[in-house]
This record gives sequence, structure tokens and C-alpha cells, in this order.
Amino acid sequence: MTARLRTPKLAQAIAEHIERLILEGVLRPGERLASERDLSEQLEVSRPSLRDALQILEERGLLAIGRDGTRVTQFLAPLTEPLAGLLHSNEQVTADYFEYREAVERKATGLAAVRASDPERQAIRECLAEMQAAYDANEPDREAEADIVLHRLIYGASHNLVILHVMRAFSEMLRHDIFFNRAQLFAIDEFREELLSQHKAIGHSVIEGDASAAEEAALRHLVYTGQSVERFRRDEARTNLALRRLNRSTLISGA
Repeated sequence: MTARLRTPKLAQAIAEHIERLILEGVLRPGERLASERDLSEQLEVSRPSLRDALQILEERGLLAIGRDGTRVTQFLAPLTEPLAGLLHSNEQVTADYFEYREAVERKATGLAAVRASDPERQAIRECLAEMQAAYDANEPDREAEADIVLHRLIYGASHNLVILHVMRAFSEMLRHDIFFNRAQLFAIDEFREELLSQHKAIGHSVIEGDASAAEEAALRHLVYTGQSVERFRRDEARTNLALRRLNRSTLISGA
């Protein structure tokens, strides 16, 4: 972001530069940009030119300028928010979701193994270390967050911009329990232990550049997680049915 921009249409050039950073995932939806002063210094441009550029991007729907500063908009929200309402807690949709991820994420993980840069591989190492630390500390919420971070790192390392943005949108829905209750799953010790092992297999395969092993590890992980969700829902449904039968007397006159 420090390269000096020289063009007769400076505001447009600045806008295109920031737009490219958003497209590449350098600037992410919801993030607040640095102050005008700091940003103009980083880009080595005047504040009036920068301000004009930000207004161009606001008109394009990529930035939102408010009292608390300038933020990257949640530009996929018009699609994902209504979709999330339709998909929420639907068992068939959850199965479809995992089927979709098996197709897309398997490919993304293989691409990451081939395309990941050294800094990206290092970020994956650090995320795996965080996962292990969270597991050792018995902090499921922390593990669940590291889970999302690892998958997002892999989407980025695939260097496929469509995969990056679409799968980030899905992972945000996952974070809000649209497809299933992640907290309930991470409360199961057996699940946490197996998940850690699977994430390590995925991460190390990407780090080592083994695309075949990475794809296989990703597929194994997604099949296992999908089956675990289905099994949990089935067990929960059986428990609820048993409780209804045991408490039937409250529904019967004179019981």
C-alpha cells in the first residue's frame, strides 16, 4: 500500500487501488480503515484526493462513511442475510451445505497446497499452534474460532478470489450457527479431539505442499463433521421424544 500513485485522475486511481485491496481480501468486509490522515500518508497522496476516492467507493457500495470512520461494507449481505433466514436450522440444507463444501473446499485445499506463499504457510502453522493451545486449555469457544480462522487462511492461500469471498460469507453464517449449533458440538470431547487431529492433517498437508493429501484430509474432515452433526441431531431428537413420552401425564386429564 506504500507504492506512490501517479496519474492525472488521482482520485480514480486511489479508488481502484483500494478496490483491488478489497477484492484481494487485504481489506475485509466490516473492517474500519485507518484515519484519512494515516491512510493518505500510507498511500502518499493528498487528503482531498483520498477523500474523493473514498466517496467514489461509497457510491459503488464498497465503503460506508460514517461518524465512526470509514468501513468496508458487508457487500455480500444483500445475498447472505435473506439466504441465512431461509437456511437456518434446516436439516436438508445442512446436508447440502456439507456436500457443497466437500466439492469446493476440497479443491481449495489442494490449490492452497500448491499456491500458498511462505507467509501464508507460517500463518497456518501459527493457527495450528493456537488450536493446540486452546485444546490443551480446554477452551472450546477459542477452538471454534481457530477452526474458522484456519479455513479462512486456506481459502486465502488458494489464491482463488471467488472461493475466498464466497466461502468467507459461508463461514460467517457458520459462525452464527446458521447450519448447526457449533457450541454443542465443541462441548463433546471426542469431537474436539478428532477435529484437532483432522485440522492438523489438513494444515500440515498444505504446509508441505502435498495437494493430494490436502484434498483427502479436507474431504475426510468434512464427511466426519457432517456425519457428526447428523448423529447429534438424531440423538437430540430421540432424547426429546423420550422426554415427551415420560412427561405425557401433564397433557392428560386426571393423570
